[in-house]
Amino acid sequence: MAKDAKKVAQSILEAFGGEENIHSMAHCATRLRVVLVDDDLFDKESIEAIEGVNGYFFQSGQHQVILGTGFVNKVYAALVEMGVAEGDVKEEAKKNMSLAQQLTRAFADIFIPIIPVLVATGLLMGLRGLLLNGFNLELSSQLLTLSQVLTDTSFTFIPVLVTWSAMKKFGGSPVIGIALGLMLVAPQLPSKWAVTFGDAEPLLLPFLGFDIPITGMQSSILPAVFMGWLASKIEKTARKRTPEALDLILTPFITLLFSLVLGLVLVGPMILGIENVITSGIMYFFELPYGIGGVIYGGAIQFLAITGMHHTIIPITVKMVSETGYDLINPIGTAAIAGQAGAALAIISATRNKVKRSNMTSAVIPAFLGITEPVMFAITLPKVKPFLYGCLGGAVGGGLASLLGIAAAGTGSTMLPGMLLYIGDGLLQYILVIAVALTTAFLATRFAYKEKTEEITQNTNLTEKTS
Repeated sequence: MAKDAKKVAQSILEAFGGEENIHSMAHCATRLRVVLVDDDLFDKESIEAIEGVNGYFFQSGQHQVILGTGFVNKVYAALVEMGVAEGDVKEEAKKNMSLAQQLTRAFADIFIPIIPVLVATGLLMGLRGLLLNGFNLELSSQLLTLSQVLTDTSFTFIPVLVTWSAMKKFGGSPVIGIALGLMLVAPQLPSKWAVTFGDAEPLLLPFLGFDIPITGMQSSILPAVFMGWLASKIEKTARKRTPEALDLILTPFITLLFSLVLGLVLVGPMILGIENVITSGIMYFFELPYGIGGVIYGGAIQFLAITGMHHTIIPITVKMVSETGYDLINPIGTAAIAGQAGAALAIISATRNKVKRSNMTSAVIPAFLGITEPVMFAITLPKVKPFLYGCLGGAVGGGLASLLGIAAAGTGSTMLPGMLLYIGDGLLQYILVIAVALTTAFLATRFAYKEKTEEITQNTNLTEKTS
């Protein structure tokens, strides 16, 4: 039976305290995100009892109602028709965020718009690997060069994408961000890679008796984020103090000049050094013997997801792919999602109530598409132990991924869509990691959580008899 979006929307509206109590509203792929005027008027028990609602949680200053892919769009549209105000819930929620949460959200807002391009590039890498390694085809030098243009450009010139997105995020002019990103990888500067491998010398700039080494920042992430933030601040300041008649000329000039000097010459090299240390540490962690790094990350990443801190991993994965061509974190993160899906499937298998089973099934489906929040917040986390068993599955699968040494030829996609990143290299091992993580969590939940699941079965049978 199809769910009535208007009926669900009306029930949600009542649980939130009416139209006048909703300050702003938005939605993502599976969740309705709402900021309220008065949180005391919110009725959590009512919203969790609505048929069609897969779960609820409060995070980053937002009330988030899990509705599922597709259905959330219909409910959102119904609420808009009822007169509920749309708005930027992120800005409203930011008032209630800690500094760490604000930084995490900023990184997410910068990198999420870039991810589709990086995913597409990864898929192209996978297809080329399939042709070369799977079918043993030999490409002509011309075709090989063109394929490298398709697969290497986005990651080599990633600073351009990052400065564009960062300028947009922090309220600056995106086109200035593009110009700054291009300056970071300008061909006039010695390539970072050429300097690293001893094929070129850095550009030495005398400053206060010291020689500052300057290189291009190909594949660099944090310096580009810093440049975008810095340029937005400089641009806003310049625009306020520049006469309107000269704004069109002077503001971009001042922004580019000071951003380049401070970002590329002074602060940028220091941030690049910090970035290299962080990247080296992460790579060392995931290369620990016996799959220890994979076990720890696969078992712990969902704890970060509870607070939204998992978005801090995005710059690291992008940097990793930019420098090595592979993402070691992808299969381990996939194992963590598969673990939560396995634990949820165990709960669903023990639930006899058709309505509850249907709602939970709607929440678990996005997990197979790489979206973990619905299954985690709607099913496993509220029951605590299934969440921990899901983390156990993630740890086992993550450890296996590290032992097998598999990595994605790109980043951004996990679970079933992520299979495309392993075409021609590691696909069977990737599927095995998913199966092991899911099965481990399923069995652990089904048997170790036996007493609880029996209680669920008894209660749902009683509900069916009395309804």
